Amino acid sequence: MHYLSINKKDYSQLCQKRTPPTKFVKSLPMAFLIGGSICAIGQLLIFFYQFLEFSEKDAYALASCTIIFITAVLTGLNVFDNVAAIAGAGTLVPITGFANSVASPALEFKTEGFLLGVGAKMFVIAGPVIVYGDLASVIYGIIIYLFNM
Repeated sequence: MHYLSINKKDYSQLCQKRTPPTKFVKSLPMAFLIGGSICAIGQLLIFFYQFLEFSEKDAYALASCTIIFITAVLTGLNVFDNVAAIAGAGTLVPITGFANSVASPALEFKTEGFLLGVGAKMFVIAGPVIVYGDLASVIYGIIIYLFNM
């Protein structure tokens, strides 16, 4: 088979043959348990900061910052990637997934220095998410504005 002249049907069969099967029965409960645990930890942090008499708004911000910090530290210690291998999509809870997507490239390119390594490569993965998320929010805002005229 010549791969440069492969048709769509043959390509699809080749992909199906080469792609490892999804362990759906195992990955779904683990994603639910670990993702739910991350969310529960976030809620416990909110309660903790409110117990320390921070306002509700400040407690939410502090809990978010704490989760981002913990995720970055665990990414640096290569623990987060091991948890993600078990949890799958459960670690993509937006705040932990985003923190990991910023910390991972920063660690990977630290040997190239702070400016051209860490600074330039830190948002390689997270950058498109920020750009398209902002773009989507602007489009959504315009649509809402037009419907409310």
